[in-house]
Amino acid sequence: MDGTTALQENAQFLLAGRGRVVERLEVLCGPTGRRSWPDALKARIVAESFETGARVVEVARRHSVSPQQVTAWRRQARQGRLALPAEEETAFAGLLVEDARPAPSVLAQRPIEIEANGVIVRLAADASALRVAEIAAALRAAR
Repeated sequence: MDGTTALQENAQFLLAGRGRVVERLEVLCGPTGRRSWPDALKARIVAESFETGARVVEVARRHSVSPQQVTAWRRQARQGRLALPAEEETAFAGLLVEDARPAPSVLAQRPIEIEANGVIVRLAADASALRVAEIAAALRAAR
């Protein structure tokens, strides 16, 4: 007698003893209850679910995990709380170091023009803010 048949007969005996008719009997196979998953295994499952064309439901079924659990692990990975395994090939990005000084813009090279009451005052582009303010105040006072 195999295990499934023995289980069915045992269930029928227990339920029949109480005077009930068995209409439906559901047998759960595999682990049930709360399980603890090592971070390395969670990371591998999540990495597999991120592959092109992968579906969370199929990945979860292959690893006997609920799809909701895989989705929660994916969220943890996106938030940086679950480290995914590194790819096989580690590549380095090139780094180009440029001069830190800003390039002079075209607008900064043009002279500053202030026009008031028909008078135009042109200042060099590198004139200080204080000098520009003094001239603007003098033109305003001359009105």
